[in-house]
Amino acid sequence: MTNYPRIMPAGDCAVVVEFSNEINEKINNIIKNYVNNLKEKKINGINEIVPTFRSVLVQYDPRFVQYETLLDVLREVLDMPRKEEEQTRRIVEIPVCYEGEYAPDIEYVAEHAGLSVNEVIQIHSSKEYLIYMLGFQPGFPYLGGLDERLFTPRLAVPRIKLRAGSVGIGGEQTGLYPLESPGGWQLIGTTPVKAYNPKKENPIPYEAGDYIKFTPISLEEFKEIEELEKKEQYVFRIYQEQESR
Repeated sequence: MTNYPRIMPAGDCAVVVEFSNEINEKINNIIKNYVNNLKEKKINGINEIVPTFRSVLVQYDPRFVQYETLLDVLREVLDMPRKEEEQTRRIVEIPVCYEGEYAPDIEYVAEHAGLSVNEVIQIHSSKEYLIYMLGFQPGFPYLGGLDERLFTPRLAVPRIKLRAGSVGIGGEQTGLYPLESPGGWQLIGTTPVKAYNPKKENPIPYEAGDYIKFTPISLEEFKEIEELEKKEQYVFRIYQEQESR
């Protein structure tokens, strides 16, 4: 039986702190707390701290911090008490067009679920989805909280190319593709905004631990926002809410 948390090497310059073999919001909150405490330490030699579904990857430079010293710090942070002050949720709204060419698989998803297309849109856009981690491509969010009524198998044959901004469902997850790429998820919408823009100081508007709220827009609104994006004038709506306990 594995005892958690546990610390394991990950190559020559990284360490993994693993908290569980399960994926849920409770574990994610523990991970967020751990990451915040570790960042506050400001350890010279730690290059990057990457939260994942159930662990934290710590990349370090052995020229500045030795492996054993790093382990001592990571263990020390594990022993730190969790902060119990009021928590807020940072929510990033992503406008999505669920119509026509921008939603090639939405009718299949509706049929699979025994719902109407409008019901699929309402269900998908009514939730705030926790970002467990980013991966696969810059800004690709792995989201939790998809309504089980919308669980849909991936495509039997993935698409070779899908447009940047595609919003899809793959099994029990939903997410969006910030860049043009291959993909096997069922596409139910498209956002005209760039979830990854390397020209900006902060290329990605969200991070692990934030929440995404998909907001339905019309074809006309899609074109309007698309024009704003071309001019680098679009501003994401980002707000905070008190977390319920």
